[in-house]
Amino acid sequence: MKKEELFERIRGKVIVSCQAVPGEPLYVEEKSVMYLMARAAKQAGTPMIRTSSIRDVLAIKEETGLPVIGLVKVQYEGFESYITPTMKEVDDLVAAGSDIIALDCTQQKRGDGKTVSEFITEVRTKYPDAILMADISTYEEGIQAWKLGMDIVGTTMSGYTSYTEKTDGPDYELVKRLAAAVDIPVIGEGRIHYPQQAVEMLDAGAFAVVVGGAITRPLEIAQRFISAVDAAQSR
Repeated sequence: MKKEELFERIRGKVIVSCQAVPGEPLYVEEKSVMYLMARAAKQAGTPMIRTSSIRDVLAIKEETGLPVIGLVKVQYEGFESYITPTMKEVDDLVAAGSDIIALDCTQQKRGDGKTVSEFITEVRTKYPDAILMADISTYEEGIQAWKLGMDIVGTTMSGYTSYTEKTDGPDYELVKRLAAAVDIPVIGEGRIHYPQQAVEMLDAGAFAVVVGGAITRPLEIAQRFISAVDAAQSR
């Protein structure tokens, strides 16, 4: 599918993130089960799935036929970044047929000694026709990714880097600033817990929104309910 078609498909929509990594309740070593979450998301009407790992990219594309934003979460020694941090993961995602490839484009430490600018440039040079999404945490990172030729900017990492504030809700202000400054889609992502917050992200200027934990992470959902009830009963 061409970039313009993909973008039109997701404009103003909710992209559902279906991910499970080792250590999480829905991660099964023997076989991916995320395709079941993706099946539910498709039935609900999502136009696209965001997922982590090669096996989940393959399983979800086979199950749903939907386009996929693919990434690989891996922690290498010396790296603070963990979302598709090296060319190996990019190569694997291209081979798996990811329609969009998400990269960590923050200023976090890279163990290979490369700057994020050098890494983005290498990826774009090797895969000039790939649709690339920059996962960023600050306005400056988003502007840099845009200038370096990324196709999409997502606020995925806001609040998850050591130099950004951790808040309980979405970073509406970052979405608003980026949407006013760049001519590529800005995807609102991160801590969207309730449907109204997704609407507010779009109102802030997001081209589309990604919602994950509030839909596809039962441990996180259960903890939110239990914590609220426990807090109320301890008053």
